Amino acid sequence: MCAAAALILIGLPRLAMAFGYEDVVALAKAEAAAAYRPPAETTPAELAQLTYDQLRDIRFRPDRALWRADRLPFELEFFHLGKYQTVPVTIHEVSAAGVRPLRFDPRDFNYGRNRLATARWGDIGMAGFRIHHPLNSPTVRDELGVFLGASYFRMLGRGQRYGLSARGLAIDPVRGAGEEFPRFKSFWVERPAPGADTLVVYAQLDSPRATGAYRFVLHPGDETVVDVKATLFLRAGVATLGIAPLTSMFHHGEVSPRSGEFRPEVHDSDGLMIATGEGEWLWRPLVNPGKPMASSFAVRELKGFGLMQRDRVFANYEDLEARYEKRPSAWIEPVGRWGPGRVELLLLHTPDETHDNVVAWWMPDTLPAPGQPLELAYRVHWQGDTQQRPPNGWTVQSRLGRGYAKLGPDEMQFVVDFAGLALDAPPEEVDVKAVVTPLANARVVERNAYPNEVRGGWRMTMRVKRIDPAQPVELRAFLQQGSHALTETWTLLIPPD
Repeated sequence: MCAAAALILIGLPRLAMAFGYEDVVALAKAEAAAAYRPPAETTPAELAQLTYDQLRDIRFRPDRALWRADRLPFELEFFHLGKYQTVPVTIHEVSAAGVRPLRFDPRDFNYGRNRLATARWGDIGMAGFRIHHPLNSPTVRDELGVFLGASYFRMLGRGQRYGLSARGLAIDPVRGAGEEFPRFKSFWVERPAPGADTLVVYAQLDSPRATGAYRFVLHPGDETVVDVKATLFLRAGVATLGIAPLTSMFHHGEVSPRSGEFRPEVHDSDGLMIATGEGEWLWRPLVNPGKPMASSFAVRELKGFGLMQRDRVFANYEDLEARYEKRPSAWIEPVGRWGPGRVELLLLHTPDETHDNVVAWWMPDTLPAPGQPLELAYRVHWQGDTQQRPPNGWTVQSRLGRGYAKLGPDEMQFVVDFAGLALDAPPEEVDVKAVVTPLANARVVERNAYPNEVRGGWRMTMRVKRIDPAQPVELRAFLQQGSHALTETWTLLIPPD
């Protein structure tokens, strides 16, 4: 720790709950002015060499959870170092008594069949923590959220299963010499009062080119909401500063079914949704490309973006273990004005569902100079069956493929279903039409729009001709009645053959 940062901690504890967000900002600012010091990996060799199954055999003892004995509404359990997580984080409890570091104690863990020399380790630290709360039942403390690995965190709403992750910051995931993964190296968790319905977590972020201070306020519920406040400082210039990044997995789905798979779809998210300050809503279905593909959506003002799991029907997944229909969507809602910038989407190839291959983030047009603060606030909504929707119509499903009629050479057919109040009973005197715009490498051959007599809503079909089979196809389409858009804008990027 640098000398300036150490001085900030001298004198704690002060007044009751005196440690707070401004203290973390001061730490981040002081460290941004100093040279980056890589974290030391002090994990014992026997832990670093554990196999995946051996590491899974190490479990925290629930009866030793922080605040369990006090019967508080939230509890913390901790992750052990080993194999994948070999750099410890420091974790503190903030209470009326001051700031107390939480030390590693091997007695907190059940090591299963592992035979490890725990007495020789000393205080090796911990990898991260999970939060428990009576989310689904007043008598059971379910897992609510996790902070583990780099700047990753995941949350759950009522009845949900873990899926996509959020991150504190992304640096150069596309541009530059390679992605830099900032990490939360220190946490401070406020001791909740009896009966509290929120939990406050502070985090200090560090990386070679950036530092940051974060405040997370967790609001559990049907839709768990996390209020995030962040102050960032750059040590040096970056090509991409990804704000509020989301990371997910898409293996296959409606646009890209897999031969030989009994599961129709496998994904944690099925689309990127964007709400612009101009009132337009965009929906980009996800794909699993053979090679990396990046998209950028410029807006003058952002109202929100998210990686969404819209499809909530079990029959569309048929996976009794993974339960993809219960994976949450994550909707990012800016607090205050973020100004001009762009939402960027990176799609990578994944051979199976064990690898995340989707990243989305916000990139401001203007980046701060090194040492100058960038202050942001936003909410992350972890949503289940009730989700953020456009105010008019939205995409229900997108499918690629021929029907009975054969397609011409290099032709592609898309079928898109829309639902929403605007589509339930449009006035009959004005025709509903499909507005289709080829953005890249395509020519529209045919387009149609007609009511879906089975599901309700409307169906849009289009045939397009791919101009160059070696290049991706990008399309933009929506339903229109007169001069009024009835739906969000469906925009698809299809990789080359």
